[in-house]
Amino acid sequence: MNEKNKDPRDILAWSPMGPLQVAVVVVCALLTGLDGFDVLSISFASPGIAAEWGIDRAALGVVLSMELIGMAFGSVIFGSSADNIGRRPTAFICLFLMTLGMYLASTARNIEILSAYRFATGLGIGGMLATVNALVAEYSNVRRRNLCVVLAAAGYPVGAIVGGAIASGLLVNHDWRSVFLLGAGLTAAFFPVIWFLLDESVAFLADRQLPGALERINATLRRLGHAAIAVLPQPREKHKGVPTARLFVPELRRITILLTFAYFLHIMTFYFILKWIPKIVVDMGFEPSSAGGVLVAANVGGLAGSLLIGLLSLRIRMHGLVIAALLCGAVGVIVFGQGQADLKTLAIAAAAAGFFTNSAVVGMYAIFARLFPTDVRASGTGFVIGFGRAGSALGPVVAGLLFVAGAGLPQVAMAMAAGSLIAAVLLAFTNK
Repeated sequence: MNEKNKDPRDILAWSPMGPLQVAVVVVCALLTGLDGFDVLSISFASPGIAAEWGIDRAALGVVLSMELIGMAFGSVIFGSSADNIGRRPTAFICLFLMTLGMYLASTARNIEILSAYRFATGLGIGGMLATVNALVAEYSNVRRRNLCVVLAAAGYPVGAIVGGAIASGLLVNHDWRSVFLLGAGLTAAFFPVIWFLLDESVAFLADRQLPGALERINATLRRLGHAAIAVLPQPREKHKGVPTARLFVPELRRITILLTFAYFLHIMTFYFILKWIPKIVVDMGFEPSSAGGVLVAANVGGLAGSLLIGLLSLRIRMHGLVIAALLCGAVGVIVFGQGQADLKTLAIAAAAAGFFTNSAVVGMYAIFARLFPTDVRASGTGFVIGFGRAGSALGPVVAGLLFVAGAGLPQVAMAMAAGSLIAAVLLAFTNK
């Protein structure tokens, strides 16, 4: 078939990926890295906040969860927005919310105001995660799609590692507010990057066929090194009602429910580790700067796990890899909870837990991109992440309440690890 008559979605799906496509994946990975640092900034700052304001573990658990609650709403709201108005404008809106929220957090003077600012930051983060997942899936070809989605999601621990290392240094000579100012500056720097590099998704334009779609598709195809097309293809999906409602039509309902609950349960386990490491380390008698180092170790493990599952996905089905990671992650969390004699062994245990728990998270993103069709890809990802973020919000709160009730770290870790075990069972029923 003459390339001018081809479906542009097929051109990108079956052609080798060019430099600009690779660059888009890298930018999306960096945007996910911003999410990683922005989410964990409160963890780096939490020991200083607790000391300055004199708040207990239960109150701190609520603060640690506020941006996660915001992410729950942001994922659903802006995931639907990305399927309605486009991936690119939604990315700008989310970046603005992230920048503003991070800056305002540095100005907070009490727990209530800080919680509100963290909620606003979470709105942007949640929407960005859903939007980026759809963008990467639609800019990648079929052969490399799983790998690209996983690598983009791997930006999350990279952001935590790099940002955490810088934040740990800042906390030696500055107070907790410096962490939020750093995050605001880094986030704002991405406005020109998105403006000049990130075109709207060809799959979105071809599927929705809004005014000017043909011209925008051809402009993007030329930038990617392909010939222009003569006419728009037939839409592959019928758009009836809002995208979120489409997730519960008969052919998608079962997948949506199973993925949502699997993600919800695992994310409780995942965020128990990420949110409580700094406070646990400080309570063991180490300095706050050392606590940041252990959290960075957990994210180094998470990055290694993400890269490995991405490479293995080229030869092994993603479903099996994620189920194995969930089971091993549960074991890793239990081992971490047994307590360690020194900072080095604690960091190793945290890295091992992070290796498996984070690889399961990024593997799930690849599964979302495969199982949800184009017209609800961002909405589906956003809905699952949004509902799942209720688990991320509950994780730190439940752990905090268990600590306050007198449970020790081993008992709390075993309780929180159960989420990943159940998630593995649920995910097995989505395999097709």
